[in-house]
Amino acid sequence: ADSGFFRVQKMRFPKKGKTDTIIYNSKITVSNIPAEAYEYVVNGKSAIEWIMERYQVKTDKKSGIKNDPNDWADEVGNPRYILDLLLSIINVSVQTVDLVNGLPKLEFE
Repeated sequence: ADSGFFRVQKMRFPKKGKTDTIIYNSKITVSNIPAEAYEYVVNGKSAIEWIMERYQVKTDKKSGIKNDPNDWADEVGNPRYILDLLLSIINVSVQTVDLVNGLPKLEFE
C-alpha cells in the first residue's frame, strides 16, 4: 500500500460537537462512531480524543524538533499503523462501555 495514503497530519472532527466522524486525512474519513465510544475516559479525556491529540505532526516551538508519528509507522513497515490504532481504540471504547454498563450496580448498606 502507498504509505502516503495513510499519513496523518492532524485528525479532527468535521465541526465542533460532530464526534460521530473523524477526518483522518484528506483521503480517509472514519464515520458512524457511536456517541458512547467517547464515554471511555483515560486521564480525563476520551481514549479516542487522546489518540487524536497525541498522533499528530507537531514541531516544538523552542527546539524546532519535529515529532512525526508517521515515522514509527515507516519504521515498523506498517503504513496503516496509526489508522488501525484509531479503529482499535474506537472498538475497545465501545466494548468497554457496553461491559461497564452491563455490570450490576453495587449496593451498600
